[in-house]
This record gives sequence, structure tokens and C-alpha cells, in this order.
Amino acid sequence: MRRSTESYSGRVSLRVWDLPIRLFHWLLAGLIAFSWWTAEYDHLDWHIWSGCAILTLLIFRLLWGFVGSSTARFRSFIRGPKSVVRYLRGSRWDNIGHTPLGALSVIALLLLLSVQVGLGLIAEDEDGIYFGPLAHLVSTDTSDTAREIHSPNFDLILALIGLHIGAILYYRFARGKRLTLPMITGRARVGAQVPPMQPGKWWAAVLCLAIALGITRWVIAGAPPFGS
Repeated sequence: MRRSTESYSGRVSLRVWDLPIRLFHWLLAGLIAFSWWTAEYDHLDWHIWSGCAILTLLIFRLLWGFVGSSTARFRSFIRGPKSVVRYLRGSRWDNIGHTPLGALSVIALLLLLSVQVGLGLIAEDEDGIYFGPLAHLVSTDTSDTAREIHSPNFDLILALIGLHIGAILYYRFARGKRLTLPMITGRARVGAQVPPMQPGKWWAAVLCLAIALGITRWVIAGAPPFGS
């Protein structure tokens, strides 16, 4: 991949995030906000559809984490405790992609969102009017429990989002690094010796999206048995 010819202080402009990751990031942020609004103002029918859209994004992100660009792949940013400790102790980090600490935040958020969507799929509202597409697969007590956990789990998600925003502000004003702009443009200034991002195949992204949409459609249909 050709690097930008613009550089200063030994730093160059490189692609760090591919288009699928950037679209995932901003669509997910918008859908989380929309899901909060629909729950807050009792638009539960829209809330369910928003949850299904988030499910599609999460499935896509899981698949893209194995076949996508180098910075999107889980193996490129999931590291052991030693790497996190070294980073917290001030070890220099000038690679592209997530830092060891940022990787923990990403994984935690994806896991909590997966739990949140899973709870929503089997939950039923207190009046028994609205229910998730998979609520028929579990007992009423289980649906009630899922509904009761759904709200506090979202509080945990909001806490992680708050930490994420705080980290962005810290890096911007304390370390002079812009984390938001690269997620918009896909490019950032990094050390001249840092290897560039290796992009994923466009057809792989389309295939991942098709699989994600297919699974979500199956879930919306109530996850009927194969062959029915």
C-alpha cells in the first residue's frame, strides 16, 4: 500500500481503519442512542427492530474480526495481561489499531452488547404486548428475568461508553492524539516505520454482511427449526 508523501517529525499519514469498521462504529453508536430513545419513550416496536439491527452489526463484526483488514482482526489487538500491564506502566505504543487497553474496552463492549441483544431477544414487556422474536423459546419466568436484567446491563454499557469518551478526551488533550478523526477519515499520523494496514477483501465484507443479515432474518422469524 502506498504511503502518503506528507510527513513531519518522522511521522506519515497512513490508513488505519477500513470502511466496514468505520461504518460499524458509527452505525452502532447511532443505534445504541436510538435504542435508548425508543425504550425511554415507550416505542417498543421500534426498540425491537433497533435491537435486531444491532444484532446484525455484531454478527458482521464477529465475522469481520476473522477475515477483515489487519486492524479489524481480533488476533491483531487481543493481547495478554502482560501487554496491558506494560502499556499501563508507560511502555511506548506507536502501532496502528487498538492499544492493549483499548482492546479490552472493545471486547468488553462487544460482549455486553451481545448479552444485551440476547436478553432483548427473549424478553417480554410487563403488559405482554411486546416480546422479543425468541421469547417463545423460553418460559415466562425466563422472559421476566431477561427483562429485569436488560436495564441494569444497559447501565454497564453506558458506563463503558462514558469511559470510552473519557479516554478520547484524555488522549486528545493530555497526549495530543486524535482518535475520533481517524475513525471518520480512516487515516492517522503514525511513526514512519509502522507497518501500514492490510485491507480486507471487499467481497469478504459483502459475504459477512449477507451472512449477518441472513442470521438476523432467521432470528426475526422466530428461529424456526431447519426444514420447517
